[in-house]
Amino acid sequence: MIGALLNRLRADRRGAAAVEFAIIAPTLMVVMTGLGDFAHASYVKSVLQGAVHKAARDGTLETASTNLGAIDQKVRNLVHPTINNATFSFERTAYSTFSNVGRPEPFTDSNGNGVRNAGECYQDYNNNNGWDADMGRSGGGGARDIVLYTVKVTYPRIMPIYGLLGWSQYNTVEATTALKNQPYGTQNTSAPVRCT
Repeated sequence: MIGALLNRLRADRRGAAAVEFAIIAPTLMVVMTGLGDFAHASYVKSVLQGAVHKAARDGTLETASTNLGAIDQKVRNLVHPTINNATFSFERTAYSTFSNVGRPEPFTDSNGNGVRNAGECYQDYNNNNGWDADMGRSGGGGARDIVLYTVKVTYPRIMPIYGLLGWSQYNTVEATTALKNQPYGTQNTSAPVRCT
């Protein structure tokens, strides 16, 4: 009698789909939530990139040097509808040409080791009395300067799954663009030579 009951239960397939779903559902939910978080981050990055391009174009005008804070606020206003409680960081670095972006200040390599050592002369493009691995000057630059505009946004993730996946509670997206200021004056390309 017990053997017949066990055989009948073993042959019964009703409810198998419910058991299979209970096994698969948690994994499926984690994957779907992770995809949702990734999709939201991609959307925020896209909106941020558009806002940065618009702000950078506004920053190329002669009047921009007195309105940089207002231009940054426009970026906040454009991105804010997509995220809450965000922290923004803005950085502008000016260069004389596109080819100078991110490059070190040129120096005379007296000993030929490829490294700038103390006492070797260099051109102080950013005029800060020290050799720098990046010759850019902080700020919006002047006429005809190339300005590298970078905005970073850090915000709390919208999906609570980050803890299960070992992710940070916050997500950071960044957008960068480089544009040339309009020719509203003479470009200052002078760089004093220093030998310290």
